[in-house]
Amino acid sequence: MDQDLFPGFESLWIDGPWGRAFARAGGSPDAPPLLLLHGFPESHAMWHRLAPALARDRRVICLDLKGYGWSSAPEGDAAHDTYSKRTLGREAVALMEQLGHVHFAIAGHDRGARVAYRLALDEPGRVSRLALLDVVPTLVQWERIEAHPGLNAHWRFLAEPAPGPETEIGRDADAYFEGLMRLWSGRGDLSAFDPRALRLYRQAWGVPERVHAMCEDYRAGAGPDRAADAADLSAGRILAMPVLVLASDAYLDRDKPETALAAWRRTFAPKAEGAQIASGHFMAEENPEAVLAALAPFLAG
Repeated sequence: MDQDLFPGFESLWIDGPWGRAFARAGGSPDAPPLLLLHGFPESHAMWHRLAPALARDRRVICLDLKGYGWSSAPEGDAAHDTYSKRTLGREAVALMEQLGHVHFAIAGHDRGARVAYRLALDEPGRVSRLALLDVVPTLVQWERIEAHPGLNAHWRFLAEPAPGPETEIGRDADAYFEGLMRLWSGRGDLSAFDPRALRLYRQAWGVPERVHAMCEDYRAGAGPDRAADAADLSAGRILAMPVLVLASDAYLDRDKPETALAAWRRTFAPKAEGAQIASGHFMAEENPEAVLAALAPFLAG
């Protein structure tokens, strides 16, 4: 089923200290490497409409983040460092090294973009170019939520102590996650998603350990991720590589006091370039043509 979504791509199982990671890889092994990191509540499958085109002149690796898709979902720790973006970034570097790539471009959507920019801040020598899809810095997101408590209510809910959110979601995981996907999509339904990809998403969030991992992801966002952003912002650290910010007009930049591009320029990417995509939050699946039109020349630059 998954192979139908990624024709010609390899399936990779990569052993790491926390378990096994799953990835799909396509394109020439000698081409410049590109790591694609998915968002919540999806998996590597979200890239299926972009990856084949990107693989024409790149080695494309679509990774399932820890706890998502088919990658291992270890138990979290009390400080939520297991699922912090700093930890996930370091692990992504180690996984790429195992595949023979020490310097690579990254494109990340949503939670994957949070891993991507944290990795790029912590280890700038690893990242040639960085594309961030429909996301603002974690610290900025929490500031927005605190200023408008009804905004993105799932952030607070998923960050509540275990097992509260896990128990509530477990009553009907399909209803919870598909409800969010409908809410965030441009059309307000699931019509933009390939049924094969939806089946993969449902398979993953149907496993209690993976629901717990997703909650740990958000608990890390409220704790160590926010603290890392605050420390870097105070220290004046910025992203050293070229940065592209893609924002959806029907989700991220809709009715916001500050655009995503402005938020990044004000914080970690003062020289970022950007484009707005006519889409809901899931732009790689809702409007892949526009995403590719913006992403391909940036990566080639």
